[in-house]
Amino acid sequence: MNRWIADLAQLPASDEPSVLVTVASVRGSAPREVGAKMIVTARQTIGTIGGGQLEHQCTKIASEQIKSEEAGPTDTRMRRFALGANCGQCCGGVVEMMFEPLSGSGAAWLGVLKELHDERSAVVMATSSKEPGTKFLISGKTCKMFNGSAQCPTDILAAGRALLTGDDPAVMVADFLLEPIRPVTFNIAVFGAGHVGAATIDVLSRLDCNIRWIDSRRNIFPTSLPANVLAVESVDPAREVMAMPPGSWFLVMTHSHPVDQEICARVLQREDFAYCGLIGSLSKRRRFERLMKKQGISERLLERLVCPVGIAGVGGRKPAEIAIAVAAEVLQVRDAISSNTSRVSDSENIIRAL
Repeated sequence: MNRWIADLAQLPASDEPSVLVTVASVRGSAPREVGAKMIVTARQTIGTIGGGQLEHQCTKIASEQIKSEEAGPTDTRMRRFALGANCGQCCGGVVEMMFEPLSGSGAAWLGVLKELHDERSAVVMATSSKEPGTKFLISGKTCKMFNGSAQCPTDILAAGRALLTGDDPAVMVADFLLEPIRPVTFNIAVFGAGHVGAATIDVLSRLDCNIRWIDSRRNIFPTSLPANVLAVESVDPAREVMAMPPGSWFLVMTHSHPVDQEICARVLQREDFAYCGLIGSLSKRRRFERLMKKQGISERLLERLVCPVGIAGVGGRKPAEIAIAVAAEVLQVRDAISSNTSRVSDSENIIRAL
């Protein structure tokens, strides 16, 4: 999702000067990874680079940079922080932070980046730490230049295009920070817009994911939704199962047991899902298993149904508590799949082991 793109795109409309603070490099232990971002304006900070004294000091530097910008243009700055006692942190690593002022023509690249991101096009953003305001947006076929007259260096162009495929993170190459901006492939369908469904959306929507939120009831959805949530009012929610791409994640928590059962059956029958979680008790699971066996669903697929849903050890029944437990399990399974295999079909063995 790269939420910072949408957050930053909203600022030019208010003509509010801002500074984009980015973790440019990391040696040793640090609170956040290379590419983590925080937006600082005169009134607020959006996002986080890890909190603590590092974030406090970076916010102060960015605020001073905004004041300098009001007096005259300033350039991109790099600052090095040793995360020890002098910085008020105990991580022990060393980070380099990039402070990039954004106002007027200095943010011309943002509209192009947002358009590419909205089109789900992969792009690598190359930002110079030495040449003021120089930035390139590198795709498979083009390289768009901003605020600089020079051509993109050959080695930077090659390194950027190499990052377009795979899962490699942001990296410093020579004097450029190369950041891959990839389409989000973490796709989640949440069935049910009751109290638990709404609480689950509130938690999951803060992650880098695309959410399809489905319910059959009229006027059940809130009028305002997060940018990564699509609400679907459907008289036949189970039909929405096939609207999801392969490798999707399904959370089933509607107001109707028969609807829940039909949705779960459709998910299991398509087989190419990463996860199917059903809210309910063990007795509900056993009842559903009996019904789905009669539908010809194999024992192997039934074992992939996660019910009760939610990470073990959280016993609270309040919607917010259930939502946190569900989100924690989703992240646990996702990270286990990521660290053990790149094949969605192997998620079955990982889910069994958790």
